[in-house]
Amino acid sequence: MRTEVVGSLRGTAAAAIAEGVVGACVHCGMCNSACPTYRLTGDELDGPRGRIYLLKQALEGEPVGALTRHHLDRCLECRACETACPSGVEYHRLLDIGRSVVAEAAPRPSDQRRARWAVRFLAARPLLLAALYTLGRALRFAVPASLADKLPPARNPGAWPTTRHARRMMILGGCVQRAAARQFNAATARVFDRAGVSLVERAGCCGAVPFHLEAPDQARAIARRQIDAFDAALSGGCEAIVVNASGCAAFVRDWPDLFADEPDYREKARRVVAHLKDPVEVLRQTPPATARAPAAPRIAVHDPCTMRNGPGLTGAVEALLARLGYEPQPVADAGQCCGSAGAYSLFQPKFADRLREDKIAALTAGEPAAIFTANIGCWMHLSATSPVPVRHWIEAVDDLIS
Repeated sequence: MRTEVVGSLRGTAAAAIAEGVVGACVHCGMCNSACPTYRLTGDELDGPRGRIYLLKQALEGEPVGALTRHHLDRCLECRACETACPSGVEYHRLLDIGRSVVAEAAPRPSDQRRARWAVRFLAARPLLLAALYTLGRALRFAVPASLADKLPPARNPGAWPTTRHARRMMILGGCVQRAAARQFNAATARVFDRAGVSLVERAGCCGAVPFHLEAPDQARAIARRQIDAFDAALSGGCEAIVVNASGCAAFVRDWPDLFADEPDYREKARRVVAHLKDPVEVLRQTPPATARAPAAPRIAVHDPCTMRNGPGLTGAVEALLARLGYEPQPVADAGQCCGSAGAYSLFQPKFADRLREDKIAALTAGEPAAIFTANIGCWMHLSATSPVPVRHWIEAVDDLIS
């Protein structure tokens, strides 16, 4: 399939990326079998091949409207299609570029724009978001059911170790995670401390939330600040940049595309990405010394799409936890998305809820004592209806050393 981008993108690096992605597609349709939304609806436009056609039309200047936006909105951006594609089509790169074109050509109704603005506003203000979480928990009885399941119980994060090791790494604090689940970062710091690595927290968002909610300029501004901080830390002897929310890590890996037409920041972003580590990549090389065996070893591990369909870390968490004495149970159809997908569960609740129901059924089939995942969004989404506790996998390691 060939395309020629027109309009303001013509001649840019982003246009070259989009043209290359479209050109790699051979229309075989193998992607549809892996796509969660196509499996739910059977509609060609709810699968990657149909969406590629819609994006191609938009990039070539064809009229686009609510129908195009409707089917693109339904995409989880889970990237399962990319793992199934025999031609190596990097669908998510095309989607990221095309969505901005569609947003400009077919503006949303005012109520949708306001809702997206509100989510972006809060994501950029973790302290305000944390205060709202506290208020919402206290007044849960008055909170609409659609929002109540976004209010996980508060937990004491525990102590953060003092910096004492020669090996130093920096961890991205995150926005929603820093507000709703500070225990994840604190547990990561304790586990790394036990493995001989000191973690320094860098507060703030990665930019994914505003980017995926049609504010690319805001996303770039956020990313620039983080890139500058991370680049300076690397120059100062920091060994790696750690991100323990796999959804954030997936967006960080795409920072070079975000600055495709800004060579200086593109190169700095590439340097950061070259030093990016998921905690499991560090710990499988230098596992921490544990103090005890698991009290409830029978568990289920949920590998988020952002662990499976990009960095190639499928099964890495499961293998590490098994090495430490846990007993991960088999999970049927493990590659299917749970339906969280960042803010997707807020704006596409019917699809998100159906996917969550199937995922929880698969995860609990082996009667685990707990479910462990690797992403803040998946944790919040699954926790809302899971019959067993859902936690970040780093907490399972922290349980054995504390």
